[in-house]
Parts: sequence; structure tokens; C-alpha cells
Amino acid sequence: MRIGDTEREQALAALGEHMSAGRLNIDEYGERSAKVTAARTRSELLELFTDLPDPRPGSAPTPQPAAAPQPPATAPAAKVEKRNNIPRISMAAVAAAAWPVCIAIGLITERWIVMAIPFLLSWFIGALWGRGPWEHGDRDRDRRERHQIRDDMHRRRRELRGRD
Repeated sequence: MRIGDTEREQALAALGEHMSAGRLNIDEYGERSAKVTAARTRSELLELFTDLPDPRPGSAPTPQPAAAPQPPATAPAAKVEKRNNIPRISMAAVAAAAWPVCIAIGLITERWIVMAIPFLLSWFIGALWGRGPWEHGDRDRDRRERHQIRDDMHRRRRELRGRD
């Protein structure tokens, strides 16, 4: 009996499950999936699963459940992407710890130049990890969006009051 694309997709999904379970290595998966795509009959397809336990491609195609509709994304793509703040936080902690340490060392040893280290370290970290001029545009855009939303809300409220 001849098979269709649905049976081939089921067989490839079953092979993927066997590979993720460790029953097939990548080479065996590649060979068998090539044979699945070339298979024309059900017997050719089932031969590939004789040494494997379930899951196997079924005799009747199983209907795939419909995917639940995803809510539309409300945030712009730039807002969704998060930065890795671990280096920034760790460098800020180093700079914060350098202030009392360097001041204490400067007072104890009377080498006042040591007290310049926290200034230089804070300046360097701020230049390296601080806000750049490109990030201020996001803040201004956010402010404009908030004002636009507020104005729309006030306009809508006035319209509703006018109807009462």
C-alpha cells in the first residue's frame, strides 16, 4: 500500500524521538530519514522501525492538533531583546567597592594619589558600560508613546462624557 506525505512526516517525527532518546545516533538517523523520504510503500517504511520500540508510524494517519493561536506581540522587537547585565552589574560592584578601599588606603598610607583610583575606575566603567547617546532616543520615544496614549485616553474620555 502506498504512503503519503503525512505518513512520512509521522515516521520522521518518530525517528526524531528515537534519536533524542539515544536509540539512534546522528548517522543512523540521517540514513533512516533519507530512506523515509524515498519510501513509497508502507512496508518500506515499517522496515526502518523493526529494531525500534514504539513510537512507530501508525497504520492510520493521526490528526495533528491545531496549534493554539498566539496573541500578537505588543512590544517592539527592540524592547523584547534583553541585554546581558551581568558584566555591567559586576563592574558596578567593583567600582562601588573600590571607593571605600582606596580612600582607606589613601588615608592610612598618606599616598593621596591612591584616592584617584575610584574616580578613574568609575569614569572608565561609566564610559564602557554606561548609556550611550544611541539609548537616549529610546527614552524619548517611550515618553512620546506614553504621552500619545495619555492623550488618546483623555480624548476618549471626553467623547464618552459628551454622549452622556
